Amino acid sequence: MTAQPPIPFPNSPPDAPQVTFDRKELMLIMGLYGRMVAAGEWRDYGLSFLSEVAVFAAFRRAAENPLYRIEKRPKLRMRQGLYAVIGPEGQILRRGHDLPQVLRVLERKLIRPID
Repeated sequence: MTAQPPIPFPNSPPDAPQVTFDRKELMLIMGLYGRMVAAGEWRDYGLSFLSEVAVFAAFRRAAENPLYRIEKRPKLRMRQGLYAVIGPEGQILRRGHDLPQVLRVLERKLIRPID
């Protein structure tokens, strides 16, 4: 008996393309995530890849709403910017075309005075 590929249903709609983060973007985001975990600010994360947006959500605890969301929306590339950082209440903290510049709003949380 040989394995055969699945037969698609007739007249099935094609799969919608997903928006994803590429390797360079994920390396920047995961670098920030590692620094925030080391500082004790974040403990968990989630990724969502939908047809219009890719989302990286950072959590303080796994059972809560996300503290911050980093979104990539290709439709806004020519307008406000491809990337956005969204706060816990849904407010847009920073938006732009350059991911490292957009992530700087979160890196400021790491700067603390020494006691």
